[in-house]
Amino acid sequence: MNTPIKLVFLFLIIAATATAAPVKRTNYLFTPHAKAVAGICTVIPTDTSLCCKTLKHVPTNDPIELIRALVVAAETSVKQSVTFLSGIKPKHISDATATAVVNSCEKNLNYALEDFADFWKATGKDVTTLAHNYFTCKKELMSIMGYHSTCLDDIEDKNLLKEVEIGIGLGKNLTSDSFDVFNNLNTIFKTFGIKVKLNEEDTSPRPPPLSDYYY
Repeated sequence: MNTPIKLVFLFLIIAATATAAPVKRTNYLFTPHAKAVAGICTVIPTDTSLCCKTLKHVPTNDPIELIRALVVAAETSVKQSVTFLSGIKPKHISDATATAVVNSCEKNLNYALEDFADFWKATGKDVTTLAHNYFTCKKELMSIMGYHSTCLDDIEDKNLLKEVEIGIGLGKNLTSDSFDVFNNLNTIFKTFGIKVKLNEEDTSPRPPPLSDYYY
């Protein structure tokens, strides 16, 4: 093919490309998924970015599944925090005080994981069970938050505190976000038009009456 013909073909290709309709990119912020995430995360009174970032890639618009996904992320991060604490023990083995503090923190976060197990039993798989055990679910999340605070409050050494905070910070923040979401579940349900009454009474198993211990 000679040069003039090549130039003609090149001109036609350029012209076709220039006149082709531009491909429209969907702005995520206006998608149903983004609106669903916002409907959950905006109840968090401080920084909502971690919540939004965590839920952005969860492939569902179902608010109940998104709420569950946030708690799953929190639990996963706490498990990673326990692994982190176990990993830094050898570094502080020569310091009895630091070792004791790290062991205590690890113990507290393991207690938090036990609370997560109780939380999942209470929340169930559907909105009916969650609503029935609402108080219990919220109580378990508050207890988990308490274990994080106890863990950090026990650390007096500033350098060790900073090191531990970096290692458990994500789990602590996700747990806090999860509690905020459950604490404002009524608002979230109204936003999504979910008509269900949240039970504000404790439904966790109670010990038998004292009379049962006597014969």
